[in-house]
Amino acid sequence: MTDGNGGAGEQRTILITGAGSGIGRATARRFLEAGWRVALTGRREAPLEETARGHDAALVLPCDVADPASVDALYEGIETEWGRLDALFNNAGVGAFGRPIDEIPVEDWLRVCDTNITGMFLVARGAFGMMRRQAPRGGRIVNNGSISAHVPRPGSTPYTMSKHAVTGLTRSLSLDGRPYGIACGQIDIGNALTEMAAPMAQGVPQADGRIMAEAVMDVAHVADAVLHMASLPLEANVQFMTVMATNMPFIGRG
Repeated sequence: MTDGNGGAGEQRTILITGAGSGIGRATARRFLEAGWRVALTGRREAPLEETARGHDAALVLPCDVADPASVDALYEGIETEWGRLDALFNNAGVGAFGRPIDEIPVEDWLRVCDTNITGMFLVARGAFGMMRRQAPRGGRIVNNGSISAHVPRPGSTPYTMSKHAVTGLTRSLSLDGRPYGIACGQIDIGNALTEMAAPMAQGVPQADGRIMAEAVMDVAHVADAVLHMASLPLEANVQFMTVMATNMPFIGRG
C-alpha cells in the first residue's frame, strides 16, 4: 500500500478509542473489514474483546484515556506490537444529563472534562509523538467532535464546551503537524443510532421547550466516513466533516 500511510506493502494501523461500544465499535469493525490492523482501547476489556471477536488483526489494549500513565502504556503496547501507527480515531467521549448550568454538579463537569478534553489531549499527544518518531514519519489523527461543536442542545454546557475544545485541538494539531507529515481532521456527528443516541428517536428536549422525536441515521455511515478520512493520502485532508441524520434539527436549531 502506497497511499501515504505506512510503507509500501505494509498493512495500515489505526488506534480507536472508545472501541467497546457505539461509534467506536462500529468504526473498529469497519476498519477491520477493510484490512487494517486495529488497536482497540477503552476502560473495560470485555466489550473490547467483543468488538474484536473473529478478527485476527485486532489488538485489545484496555486504557483509561484520562490517566497519563495508562495512555503511555497504551502507546508502548502499540509500538511493541506493530512498531508504527498510521492513524488515530480519537473517539472516546461522555455526556452529562441536560440541565441549567446552576443545577450541574461540579463532579459532572469534571467527569466530562476528564474524558472529552484531557483524554482527547493525552491520546492525541501520544499519537503525535509516535507518528513524529517513526520511520517513515507521519500519520493522521481524526478527532470525534460533534454538531455540539457548532450549536448546543438545551442544558448541555459541559458537553458543548468540551466539544468546542476538541475543535481547538483539531486546528492546533493541523498546524503543528505540518512539519512532521501529520494530518488532522475532525468529524462532527449528529444522531447516529447508537445506545447513547437511542433516546433521540423517542423524544428529547428542544430549544422551544417541546419534547420531540428526532431523525436518526445508521451508525455505519459514520464508520464509512471515518474510513474515507483515514484512507486519504497524506497530501490530502478532510479538515472538518459533518455527518448527520438528514432531517434532524441542526440547520435552524433553536
